[in-house]
Amino acid sequence: MDLLPIVDPGVTGSVAESGPEFSKGRYAFVSLGCPKNLVDSEKMLGTLALDGYTLVSEPDGADFVIVNTCGFIEQSRAESKTVIQEMLELKRQGRTKGVIVAGCLPERVGGSLLEELPEIDHVVGVWGRDEINRVADRLVGGMQEQRELFRPAPIRALDDRARLRITPGHYAYLKISDGCDRTCTFCSIPTMRGKHVTKPIEQVVAEARELAADGVRELILVAQDTTYYGMDLYGEVRLVDLIRELEQVEGIDWVRLMYLYPVNFTDQLIETIASSEKVIPYLDMPLQHINSRVLRRMQRRVNRERTVELVEKLRRDIPNLVLRTTFVVGFPGETDEQFAELKEFVADTRFERMGVFPYSPEPGTPAMKLDGHLPDDIKQARYEELMAVQQEAAFSFADSLLGYELDCIVDEQVDAETWIGRIYADAPEIDASVYLRGHGLQVGTMVPAELVSRQDYDWVAEVAADENE
Repeated sequence: MDLLPIVDPGVTGSVAESGPEFSKGRYAFVSLGCPKNLVDSEKMLGTLALDGYTLVSEPDGADFVIVNTCGFIEQSRAESKTVIQEMLELKRQGRTKGVIVAGCLPERVGGSLLEELPEIDHVVGVWGRDEINRVADRLVGGMQEQRELFRPAPIRALDDRARLRITPGHYAYLKISDGCDRTCTFCSIPTMRGKHVTKPIEQVVAEARELAADGVRELILVAQDTTYYGMDLYGEVRLVDLIRELEQVEGIDWVRLMYLYPVNFTDQLIETIASSEKVIPYLDMPLQHINSRVLRRMQRRVNRERTVELVEKLRRDIPNLVLRTTFVVGFPGETDEQFAELKEFVADTRFERMGVFPYSPEPGTPAMKLDGHLPDDIKQARYEELMAVQQEAAFSFADSLLGYELDCIVDEQVDAETWIGRIYADAPEIDASVYLRGHGLQVGTMVPAELVSRQDYDWVAEVAADENE
Protein backbone atom coordinates (compact mmCIF):
# COMPACT_ATOMS: atom_id res chain seq x y z
CA MET A 1 0.00 0.00 0.00
CA ASP A 2 2.94 2.36 0.43
CA LEU A 3 3.17 2.98 -3.31
CA LEU A 4 -0.29 4.49 -3.45
CA PRO A 5 -0.71 8.27 -3.07
CA ILE A 6 -3.31 7.96 -0.31
CA VAL A 7 -4.28 11.44 0.79
CA ASP A 8 -3.47 12.24 4.39
CA PRO A 9 -6.18 13.95 6.47
CA GLY A 10 -3.64 16.52 7.61
CA VAL A 11 -3.70 18.34 4.28
CA THR A 12 -4.23 22.06 4.23
CA GLY A 13 -7.25 23.86 2.87
CA SER A 14 -9.72 26.59 3.70
CA VAL A 15 -12.55 24.07 4.14
CA ALA A 16 -10.62 21.79 6.48
CA GLU A 17 -12.49 22.98 9.58
CA SER A 18 -15.70 24.25 8.01
CA GLY A 19 -17.76 21.08 7.62
CA PRO A 20 -20.48 19.79 9.97
CA GLU A 21 -19.37 18.47 13.36
CA PHE A 22 -20.96 15.03 12.79
CA SER A 23 -19.53 12.50 10.35
CA LYS A 24 -21.59 10.83 7.64
CA GLY A 25 -18.81 8.34 6.98
CA ARG A 26 -15.06 7.76 6.91
CA TYR A 27 -13.30 7.53 3.55
CA ALA A 28 -9.84 7.30 2.01
CA PHE A 29 -8.82 8.93 -1.25
CA VAL A 30 -6.30 8.03 -3.95
CA SER A 31 -5.41 10.75 -6.48
CA LEU A 32 -3.64 9.73 -9.70
CA GLY A 33 -2.57 11.61 -12.82
CA CYS A 34 -1.67 15.17 -13.71
CA PRO A 35 -1.94 18.43 -11.72
CA LYS A 36 -5.22 19.24 -13.51
CA ASN A 37 -6.63 16.00 -12.16
CA LEU A 38 -5.21 16.83 -8.74
CA VAL A 39 -7.25 20.04 -8.68
CA ASP A 40 -10.36 17.93 -9.34
CA SER A 41 -9.35 15.65 -6.46
CA GLU A 42 -8.97 18.61 -4.13
CA LYS A 43 -12.38 19.92 -5.15
CA MET A 44 -13.97 16.54 -4.42
CA LEU A 45 -12.26 16.46 -1.03
CA GLY A 46 -13.60 19.93 -0.25
CA THR A 47 -17.13 18.97 -1.31
CA LEU A 48 -17.08 15.87 0.88
CA ALA A 49 -15.66 17.79 3.85
CA LEU A 50 -18.40 20.41 3.64
CA ASP A 51 -21.03 17.66 3.48
CA GLY A 52 -19.81 15.95 6.64
CA TYR A 53 -17.56 13.14 5.45
CA THR A 54 -14.31 12.42 7.31
CA LEU A 55 -11.08 11.82 5.39
CA VAL A 56 -8.74 9.16 6.79
CA SER A 57 -5.20 8.31 5.75
CA GLU A 58 -5.62 4.57 5.15
CA PRO A 59 -8.29 2.68 3.18
CA ASP A 60 -8.11 -0.28 5.55
CA GLY A 61 -11.11 0.17 7.85
CA ALA A 62 -12.60 3.12 5.97
CA ASP A 63 -16.28 3.05 5.03
CA PHE A 64 -15.32 3.57 1.41
CA VAL A 65 -12.47 4.52 -0.88
CA ILE A 66 -12.47 6.96 -3.82
CA VAL A 67 -9.92 6.51 -6.61
CA ASN A 68 -9.59 9.51 -8.92
CA THR A 69 -8.01 7.98 -11.99
CA CYS A 70 -5.91 8.91 -15.01
CA GLY A 71 -6.82 7.64 -18.47
CA PHE A 72 -4.32 9.47 -20.66
CA ILE A 73 -2.17 6.61 -21.97
CA GLU A 74 -2.17 2.82 -21.58
CA GLN A 75 0.46 2.92 -18.83
CA SER A 76 -1.62 5.32 -16.72
CA ARG A 77 -4.80 3.32 -17.32
CA ALA A 78 -2.99 0.17 -16.21
CA GLU A 79 -1.79 1.92 -13.06
CA SER A 80 -5.32 3.12 -12.32
CA LYS A 81 -6.73 -0.40 -12.73
CA THR A 82 -4.03 -1.83 -10.46
CA VAL A 83 -4.98 0.60 -7.71
CA ILE A 84 -8.69 -0.13 -8.22
CA GLN A 85 -8.01 -3.87 -7.96
CA GLU A 86 -6.14 -3.35 -4.69
CA MET A 87 -9.05 -1.39 -3.27
CA LEU A 88 -11.50 -4.05 -4.44
CA GLU A 89 -9.40 -6.71 -2.72
CA LEU A 90 -9.82 -4.78 0.55
CA LYS A 91 -13.56 -4.78 -0.09
CA ARG A 92 -13.58 -8.57 -0.66
CA GLN A 93 -11.79 -9.00 2.66
CA GLY A 94 -14.37 -6.82 4.41
CA ARG A 95 -11.80 -4.15 5.25
CA THR A 96 -13.73 -1.42 3.40
CA LYS A 97 -17.37 -1.37 2.38
CA GLY A 98 -17.23 0.26 -1.01
CA VAL A 99 -15.13 1.60 -3.88
CA ILE A 100 -15.96 4.66 -5.99
CA VAL A 101 -13.94 5.20 -9.17
CA ALA A 102 -13.84 8.74 -10.57
CA GLY A 103 -12.10 10.83 -13.20
CA CYS A 104 -10.54 10.27 -16.58
CA LEU A 105 -10.58 6.46 -16.76
CA PRO A 106 -14.39 6.20 -16.48
CA GLU A 107 -14.70 9.14 -18.87
CA ARG A 108 -12.42 7.36 -21.34
CA VAL A 109 -13.96 3.87 -21.26
CA GLY A 110 -17.52 4.63 -20.18
CA GLY A 111 -19.77 1.85 -18.94
CA SER A 112 -17.31 -0.86 -19.91
CA LEU A 113 -15.43 -0.23 -16.66
CA LEU A 114 -18.30 -1.71 -14.64
CA GLU A 115 -18.45 -4.64 -17.03
CA GLU A 116 -14.75 -5.30 -16.55
CA LEU A 117 -14.76 -4.67 -12.79
CA PRO A 118 -18.35 -5.27 -11.60
CA GLU A 119 -17.40 -5.07 -7.91
CA ILE A 120 -16.92 -1.30 -8.26
CA ASP A 121 -19.83 0.33 -6.46
CA HIS A 122 -20.05 3.59 -8.43
CA VAL A 123 -18.22 5.28 -11.30
CA VAL A 124 -18.13 9.05 -11.73
CA GLY A 125 -16.94 10.79 -14.90
CA VAL A 126 -14.77 13.90 -14.97
CA TRP A 127 -17.70 16.28 -14.96
CA GLY A 128 -19.56 14.55 -12.15
CA ARG A 129 -16.95 15.57 -9.61
CA ASP A 130 -19.11 18.25 -7.93
CA GLU A 131 -21.74 15.61 -7.16
CA ILE A 132 -19.34 13.22 -5.47
CA ASN A 133 -21.09 13.76 -2.13
CA ARG A 134 -24.38 12.52 -3.61
CA VAL A 135 -22.64 9.43 -4.92
CA ALA A 136 -21.14 8.86 -1.46
CA ASP A 137 -24.60 9.26 0.06
CA ARG A 138 -25.94 6.52 -2.22
CA LEU A 139 -23.06 4.21 -1.33
CA VAL A 140 -23.33 4.77 2.42
CA GLY A 141 -27.09 4.42 2.18
CA GLY A 142 -26.81 1.08 0.43
CA MET A 143 -28.43 2.22 -2.82
CA GLN A 144 -27.29 0.09 -5.77
CA GLU A 145 -29.14 1.83 -8.56
CA GLN A 146 -27.60 4.65 -10.61
CA ARG A 147 -24.10 3.25 -10.33
CA GLU A 148 -22.87 5.49 -13.17
CA LEU A 149 -22.72 9.27 -13.08
CA PHE A 150 -21.62 10.97 -16.29
CA ARG A 151 -22.26 14.60 -17.14
CA PRO A 152 -21.59 16.41 -20.43
CA ALA A 153 -18.57 18.69 -20.63
CA PRO A 154 -19.61 22.12 -19.33
CA ILE A 155 -19.91 25.20 -21.48
CA ARG A 156 -18.65 27.29 -18.56
CA ALA A 157 -15.61 26.51 -16.43
CA LEU A 158 -16.26 24.86 -13.10
CA ASP A 159 -15.49 26.69 -9.86
CA ASP A 160 -12.47 25.26 -8.04
CA ARG A 161 -12.80 27.27 -4.86
CA ALA A 162 -13.37 25.62 -1.46
CA ARG A 163 -10.80 22.92 -2.09
CA LEU A 164 -9.19 20.69 0.51
CA ARG A 165 -5.65 20.78 -0.80
CA ILE A 166 -3.33 17.83 -1.21
CA THR A 167 -0.24 19.92 -1.92
CA PRO A 168 1.87 21.42 0.89
CA GLY A 169 0.42 24.62 2.25
CA HIS A 170 2.83 26.99 0.48
CA TYR A 171 2.15 26.04 -3.15
CA ALA A 172 -0.97 25.22 -5.12
CA TYR A 173 -2.10 24.47 -8.65
CA LEU A 174 -4.51 26.97 -10.15
CA LYS A 175 -6.48 25.67 -13.12
CA ILE A 176 -7.30 28.54 -15.47
CA SER A 177 -9.20 26.55 -18.10
CA ASP A 178 -10.16 23.02 -19.00
CA GLY A 179 -10.52 20.99 -22.15
CA CYS A 180 -8.67 21.53 -25.42
CA ASP A 181 -9.48 22.70 -28.95
CA ARG A 182 -6.27 21.29 -30.41
CA THR A 183 -6.50 18.21 -32.59
CA CYS A 184 -3.11 16.59 -32.00
CA THR A 185 -3.38 13.17 -33.60
CA PHE A 186 -1.75 11.31 -30.69
CA CYS A 187 -3.81 12.85 -27.90
CA SER A 188 -6.99 11.62 -26.22
CA ILE A 189 -7.51 14.58 -23.89
CA PRO A 190 -10.34 16.21 -25.91
CA THR A 191 -12.20 12.89 -25.69
CA MET A 192 -12.06 13.00 -21.89
CA ARG A 193 -12.02 16.74 -21.19
CA GLY A 194 -14.03 18.21 -24.06
CA LYS A 195 -13.60 21.58 -25.73
CA HIS A 196 -11.52 24.40 -24.28
CA VAL A 197 -13.45 26.30 -21.61
CA THR A 198 -11.88 29.42 -20.10
CA LYS A 199 -12.38 30.27 -16.45
CA PRO A 200 -13.25 34.00 -16.22
CA ILE A 201 -10.47 36.28 -15.01
CA GLU A 202 -12.39 37.40 -11.95
CA GLN A 203 -13.04 33.78 -10.97
CA VAL A 204 -9.38 32.84 -11.31
CA VAL A 205 -8.36 35.87 -9.24
CA ALA A 206 -10.91 34.98 -6.55
CA GLU A 207 -9.43 31.48 -6.35
CA ALA A 208 -5.92 32.94 -6.17
CA ARG A 209 -6.93 35.19 -3.28
CA GLU A 210 -8.49 32.26 -1.45
CA LEU A 211 -5.30 30.25 -1.91
CA ALA A 212 -3.11 33.17 -0.81
CA ALA A 213 -5.23 33.59 2.31
CA ASP A 214 -4.61 29.91 3.00
CA GLY A 215 -0.84 30.43 2.99
CA VAL A 216 0.07 29.77 -0.65
CA ARG A 217 3.18 31.58 -1.86
CA GLU A 218 3.67 29.84 -5.21
CA LEU A 219 0.82 29.63 -7.72
CA ILE A 220 1.29 27.11 -10.51
CA LEU A 221 -0.98 27.94 -13.44
CA VAL A 222 -2.19 24.84 -15.28
CA ALA A 223 -4.50 24.11 -18.20
CA GLN A 224 -4.51 21.86 -21.24
CA ASP A 225 -3.49 24.87 -23.37
CA THR A 226 -2.44 27.85 -21.26
CA THR A 227 -1.58 30.24 -24.10
CA TYR A 228 -5.09 29.77 -25.55
CA TYR A 229 -6.59 31.21 -22.36
CA GLY A 230 -9.55 33.48 -23.03
CA MET A 231 -10.18 32.76 -26.71
CA ASP A 232 -13.50 30.96 -26.27
CA LEU A 233 -14.83 33.35 -23.63
CA TYR A 234 -13.51 36.72 -24.76
CA GLY A 235 -12.85 36.14 -28.46
CA GLU A 236 -9.13 36.77 -27.94
CA VAL A 237 -6.30 35.41 -25.84
CA ARG A 238 -6.19 37.11 -22.44
CA LEU A 239 -3.27 35.50 -20.62
CA VAL A 240 -1.51 38.85 -20.33
CA ASP A 241 -4.54 40.39 -18.63
CA LEU A 242 -4.81 37.43 -16.27
CA ILE A 243 -1.13 37.67 -15.32
CA ARG A 244 -1.47 41.38 -14.56
CA GLU A 245 -4.42 40.71 -12.27
CA LEU A 246 -2.63 37.88 -10.47
CA GLU A 247 0.37 40.13 -9.89
CA GLN A 248 -1.88 42.21 -7.62
CA VAL A 249 -2.77 39.31 -5.31
CA GLU A 250 -1.08 39.92 -1.97
CA GLY A 251 0.90 37.07 -0.43
CA ILE A 252 1.91 35.43 -3.71
CA ASP A 253 5.65 35.47 -4.43
CA TRP A 254 5.94 33.18 -7.45
CA VAL A 255 3.63 32.55 -10.39
CA ARG A 256 4.76 29.57 -12.48
CA LEU A 257 3.39 28.99 -15.99
CA MET A 258 2.84 25.41 -17.18
CA TYR A 259 1.53 23.76 -20.37
CA LEU A 260 2.15 26.65 -22.75
CA TYR A 261 1.35 25.59 -26.30
CA PRO A 262 3.95 27.10 -28.71
CA VAL A 263 1.36 29.38 -30.32
CA ASN A 264 0.01 32.78 -29.24
CA PHE A 265 3.34 33.92 -27.77
CA THR A 266 2.80 37.57 -28.61
CA ASP A 267 5.45 40.21 -28.01
CA GLN A 268 3.19 41.59 -25.30
CA LEU A 269 3.05 38.23 -23.50
CA ILE A 270 6.82 37.79 -23.66
CA GLU A 271 7.39 41.35 -22.41
CA THR A 272 4.89 40.82 -19.59
CA ILE A 273 6.66 37.66 -18.45
CA ALA A 274 10.09 39.28 -18.73
CA SER A 275 9.13 42.35 -16.70
CA SER A 276 6.93 40.67 -14.09
CA GLU A 277 8.00 40.71 -10.46
CA LYS A 278 6.01 37.55 -9.71
CA VAL A 279 5.98 35.45 -12.88
CA ILE A 280 9.25 33.57 -12.63
CA PRO A 281 11.37 32.98 -15.77
CA TYR A 282 10.36 29.33 -16.04
CA LEU A 283 8.22 28.25 -18.98
CA ASP A 284 6.85 24.77 -19.52
CA MET A 285 6.26 24.53 -23.29
CA PRO A 286 5.69 21.02 -24.72
CA LEU A 287 7.11 20.95 -28.27
CA GLN A 288 6.68 17.19 -29.00
CA HIS A 289 9.07 17.21 -31.99
CA ILE A 290 11.13 19.48 -34.24
CA ASN A 291 10.92 17.85 -37.68
CA SER A 292 8.28 19.67 -39.75
CA ARG A 293 6.89 16.53 -41.36
CA VAL A 294 6.49 14.78 -38.01
CA LEU A 295 4.85 17.90 -36.55
CA ARG A 296 2.46 17.95 -39.50
CA ARG A 297 1.53 14.30 -38.94
CA MET A 298 1.03 15.12 -35.28
CA GLN A 299 -1.17 18.04 -36.40
CA ARG A 300 0.64 20.43 -34.10
CA ARG A 301 0.12 23.46 -36.39
CA VAL A 302 3.71 24.59 -35.99
CA ASN A 303 6.89 23.74 -37.93
CA ARG A 304 10.61 23.70 -37.30
CA GLU A 305 11.18 27.27 -38.48
CA ARG A 306 8.52 28.78 -36.23
CA THR A 307 9.62 26.67 -33.28
CA VAL A 308 13.29 27.64 -33.56
CA GLU A 309 12.33 31.30 -34.00
CA LEU A 310 10.16 31.21 -30.87
CA VAL A 311 12.77 29.48 -28.72
CA GLU A 312 15.44 31.96 -29.79
CA LYS A 313 13.14 34.90 -29.07
CA LEU A 314 12.22 33.60 -25.62
CA ARG A 315 15.88 33.06 -24.79
CA ARG A 316 16.78 36.55 -26.02
CA ASP A 317 13.97 38.51 -24.36
CA ILE A 318 13.47 36.77 -21.00
CA PRO A 319 16.54 37.02 -18.74
CA ASN A 320 17.66 33.86 -16.91
CA LEU A 321 14.99 31.81 -18.68
CA VAL A 322 14.58 28.13 -17.81
CA LEU A 323 12.78 26.20 -20.53
CA ARG A 324 11.05 22.90 -19.82
CA THR A 325 9.70 20.88 -22.72
CA THR A 326 8.57 17.38 -23.65
CA PHE A 327 9.09 15.31 -26.78
CA VAL A 328 7.50 12.20 -28.23
CA VAL A 329 9.86 9.71 -29.87
CA GLY A 330 8.90 6.85 -32.13
CA PHE A 331 5.83 8.56 -33.57
CA PRO A 332 4.41 6.60 -36.53
CA GLY A 333 6.61 7.12 -39.55
CA GLU A 334 9.48 8.79 -37.66
CA THR A 335 12.60 7.96 -39.65
CA ASP A 336 16.17 7.60 -38.43
CA GLU A 337 16.94 10.94 -40.08
CA GLN A 338 14.01 12.70 -38.39
CA PHE A 339 15.02 11.35 -35.00
CA ALA A 340 18.61 12.44 -35.66
CA GLU A 341 17.26 15.93 -36.39
CA LEU A 342 15.46 15.92 -33.05
CA LYS A 343 18.61 14.80 -31.24
CA GLU A 344 20.62 17.57 -32.87
CA PHE A 345 18.00 20.16 -31.96
CA VAL A 346 17.98 19.05 -28.32
CA ALA A 347 21.79 19.08 -28.20
CA ASP A 348 21.95 22.58 -29.70
CA THR A 349 19.08 24.13 -27.73
CA ARG A 350 20.18 22.74 -24.35
CA PHE A 351 16.86 22.73 -22.57
CA GLU A 352 17.33 23.11 -18.84
CA ARG A 353 14.44 20.73 -18.18
CA MET A 354 13.03 18.09 -20.52
CA GLY A 355 10.83 15.00 -20.52
CA VAL A 356 10.64 12.32 -23.22
CA PHE A 357 7.84 9.86 -23.92
CA PRO A 358 7.92 6.88 -26.28
CA TYR A 359 4.85 7.13 -28.52
CA SER A 360 1.87 5.30 -27.03
CA PRO A 361 -0.79 4.11 -29.52
CA GLU A 362 -4.09 5.27 -28.07
CA PRO A 363 -7.37 3.74 -29.25
CA GLY A 364 -9.64 6.26 -30.94
CA THR A 365 -6.89 8.75 -31.78
CA PRO A 366 -6.15 9.61 -35.43
CA ALA A 367 -2.51 8.55 -35.08
CA MET A 368 -3.66 4.95 -34.73
CA LYS A 369 -4.61 5.03 -38.43
CA LEU A 370 -1.25 6.37 -39.61
CA ASP A 371 1.21 4.10 -41.34
CA GLY A 372 4.71 3.39 -40.10
CA HIS A 373 4.11 2.30 -36.49
CA LEU A 374 7.46 1.43 -34.94
CA PRO A 375 8.43 -1.54 -32.73
CA ASP A 376 8.63 -0.91 -28.99
CA ASP A 377 12.34 -1.65 -28.87
CA ILE A 378 13.09 1.14 -31.36
CA LYS A 379 10.93 3.59 -29.43
CA GLN A 380 12.66 2.66 -26.17
CA ALA A 381 16.11 2.99 -27.72
CA ARG A 382 15.28 6.46 -29.04
CA TYR A 383 13.93 7.45 -25.64
CA GLU A 384 17.19 6.45 -23.97
CA GLU A 385 19.33 8.18 -26.61
CA LEU A 386 17.46 11.47 -26.31
CA MET A 387 17.51 11.42 -22.52
CA ALA A 388 21.26 10.83 -22.60
CA VAL A 389 21.67 13.97 -24.72
CA GLN A 390 19.47 15.91 -22.32
CA GLN A 391 21.30 14.71 -19.24
CA GLU A 392 24.51 16.43 -20.32
CA ALA A 393 22.65 19.73 -20.82
CA ALA A 394 20.86 19.44 -17.47
CA PHE A 395 24.09 18.68 -15.60
CA SER A 396 25.86 21.56 -17.33
CA PHE A 397 23.06 23.93 -16.35
CA ALA A 398 23.20 22.76 -12.74
CA ASP A 399 26.98 23.27 -12.65
CA SER A 400 26.60 26.79 -14.08
CA LEU A 401 24.66 27.87 -11.00
CA LEU A 402 27.18 26.62 -8.44
CA GLY A 403 28.44 29.46 -6.29
CA TYR A 404 25.35 31.60 -6.84
CA GLU A 405 22.95 32.60 -4.07
CA LEU A 406 19.32 32.19 -5.14
CA ASP A 407 15.95 32.37 -3.43
CA CYS A 408 14.81 28.90 -2.44
CA ILE A 409 11.35 27.86 -1.28
CA VAL A 410 11.48 25.29 1.52
CA ASP A 411 9.24 22.29 0.75
CA GLU A 412 9.95 19.82 3.57
CA GLN A 413 12.21 19.04 6.50
CA VAL A 414 14.45 15.94 6.45
CA ASP A 415 16.17 16.27 9.84
CA ALA A 416 17.35 18.94 12.25
CA GLU A 417 19.90 20.33 9.78
CA THR A 418 18.53 19.33 6.36
CA TRP A 419 15.59 20.54 4.35
CA ILE A 420 14.44 20.00 0.76
CA GLY A 421 13.54 23.01 -1.35
CA ARG A 422 13.44 24.37 -4.89
CA ILE A 423 14.73 27.37 -6.80
CA TYR A 424 12.75 29.06 -9.56
CA ALA A 425 14.10 26.58 -12.12
CA ASP A 426 12.14 23.67 -10.68
CA ALA A 427 8.47 22.82 -10.50
CA PRO A 428 7.44 20.49 -7.66
CA GLU A 429 7.43 16.74 -8.23
CA ILE A 430 8.82 16.86 -11.79
CA ASP A 431 12.08 18.83 -11.65
CA ALA A 432 15.17 18.98 -9.45
CA SER A 433 15.45 19.69 -5.73
CA VAL A 434 17.82 21.59 -3.46
CA TYR A 435 19.09 19.91 -0.30
CA LEU A 436 19.43 22.78 2.15
CA ARG A 437 21.85 22.70 5.05
CA GLY A 438 21.05 25.12 7.83
CA HIS A 439 19.33 25.65 11.18
CA GLY A 440 15.92 26.91 12.15
CA LEU A 441 14.34 26.94 8.71
CA GLN A 442 10.59 26.73 8.27
CA VAL A 443 8.67 24.85 5.61
CA GLY A 444 6.91 27.26 3.27
CA THR A 445 9.34 30.14 3.66
CA MET A 446 11.77 31.49 1.09
CA VAL A 447 15.44 31.74 1.99
CA PRO A 448 18.55 32.86 0.07
CA ALA A 449 20.68 29.77 -0.44
CA GLU A 450 24.15 29.36 -1.94
CA LEU A 451 24.36 26.38 -4.28
CA VAL A 452 27.64 24.68 -3.31
CA SER A 453 27.60 21.29 -5.05
CA ARG A 454 25.61 19.06 -7.39
CA GLN A 455 24.25 15.56 -6.85
CA ASP A 456 23.15 14.34 -10.28
CA TYR A 457 20.23 16.65 -11.18
CA ASP A 458 19.92 18.09 -7.63
CA TRP A 459 21.91 20.64 -5.64
CA VAL A 460 23.28 20.95 -2.13
CA ALA A 461 23.04 24.47 -0.70
CA GLU A 462 24.10 26.34 2.40
CA VAL A 463 21.73 28.66 4.25
CA ALA A 464 22.76 31.14 6.92
CA ALA A 465 21.40 30.30 10.36
CA ASP A 466 19.35 33.48 10.63
CA GLU A 467 17.94 33.41 7.09
CA ASN A 468 14.32 32.41 7.75
CA GLU A 469 11.31 34.65 7.46
